[in-house]
Amino acid sequence: MRAILLAAGLGTRLRPLTYLMPKPLAPVVNRPVMEHGLRLLRRHGFTEVISNLSYMPELIRQRFGDGSSLGIQLSYSEEEEPLGTAGGVRNVADFLSETDSFLILSGDALTDIDLSAMRDAHEASGAISTMATKRVDDTTQFGVVITDEDGRVQGFQEKPDAAEALSDLANCGIYMFRREIFEHFPGPDHVSPAGGPDQPAGFVDWAMDIFPALLEHGEVFRSHEIDAYWNDIGSVGEFTEGNFDALTGRVSVEIPGERISEGIFTATGGEPRGVALKPPVLVGADCEFGAGVELTGPMVIGDGSRIRNGARLRDAVVLPGAEVGAGTVALGGVLGTASAAG
Repeated sequence: MRAILLAAGLGTRLRPLTYLMPKPLAPVVNRPVMEHGLRLLRRHGFTEVISNLSYMPELIRQRFGDGSSLGIQLSYSEEEEPLGTAGGVRNVADFLSETDSFLILSGDALTDIDLSAMRDAHEASGAISTMATKRVDDTTQFGVVITDEDGRVQGFQEKPDAAEALSDLANCGIYMFRREIFEHFPGPDHVSPAGGPDQPAGFVDWAMDIFPALLEHGEVFRSHEIDAYWNDIGSVGEFTEGNFDALTGRVSVEIPGERISEGIFTATGGEPRGVALKPPVLVGADCEFGAGVELTGPMVIGDGSRIRNGARLRDAVVLPGAEVGAGTVALGGVLGTASAAG
């Protein structure tokens, strides 16, 4: 089964971080969130991957190249303008249709979903579409999926109030489709209700254009409920939460560097001199610390950071290449400079 890793979005909710970098390069424990997705794909045997790009595409290409360093074959499809949640997938239909089914995974979301289990369920069901879903407490933040007792999708609601919600199953944006799905795409002159008046040709949205067609034609469309971690890191708060969850093991990802003591990870394998560390803390490579620095976890210090004398930081993410001035006191949030874009 081949896969597409979606990476064309603008990440507007994550600004100002996405003024510096595309959202798929947002660092989670000092690795781009997209890299965690690529490593997840490889672990579950998805080694033929394509990624659609639009915003700052050259930075993503420079970071991952052909994917060989991660043990995959990675290619790209560029869009002059984002083509919606499904338009970019249709652009690479020839690649994805080489196998009976294909996977869609967000390149800017953090998850440790068991893709092997989802693949097994999809192939056993014979469904044209299988959608990963997860139960949530606040339906107002998600598109929710209405299913029957057998898990067959019956309908959707977009961010309903609790009193009106017919389901608490959130759509995780992780799909497996049989290649016949492309038969349900609208024609080239279609105008999607999900796009604005100036939408580019080929703009298509799963929720507004494709899923209704599947239900109308009685296709077998199934929910695959998961209990895995899933965070779309859509806001600065969710970005910091994702970093802390990775650091504390709430989501299963590979943390770069060595664990030198309980809750302390460093790229060099040694504790930085003269720095007071209270776990959990991750210190990246090539960092410099002045005298009297205190780091109280959860803390992630990006590669190449400079933390000057007397800085006291707590519950924060320091972006790669950032400089934190002498005497800075920071509680929470994200610290960075324009150099983080490099």
